[in-house]
Amino acid sequence: METRPLESELVDLERKFWTAIMEKDAVRALHLSHDRCVVVGSEGACQVDPVEFREIMDAVPWVLDDFELEHVQVSLVKDDVAIVSYKVRESLIVEGKPLTVEAVDSSTWIRSKGRWLCARHAMA
Repeated sequence: METRPLESELVDLERKFWTAIMEKDAVRALHLSHDRCVVVGSEGACQVDPVEFREIMDAVPWVLDDFELEHVQVSLVKDDVAIVSYKVRESLIVEGKPLTVEAVDSSTWIRSKGRWLCARHAMA
């Protein structure tokens, strides 16, 4: 399957976001996020502002050691809204022990003022 430039750009942004999380680089992660990003996971859904986002990143009790995105699908909903969905394999360190987790995630990206921002991220 041929990858179009926009799809490649969005997948690259998704990987940059994961890399920022892995490197605990809140500044870079926030640069890729909408000001009121919605995060959905096993504990529920919440809308986080930049201050809350930094607090969450500082408080996580695990370390993301590595990640791999597989079966990435990009759906362009409108010219300025896209959904990136994929299977992710996360290599974590939790309480000093290695743990591998496989999940299915998706992010909704919106183009605002000429750049793409993650407005919603869901983990399952």
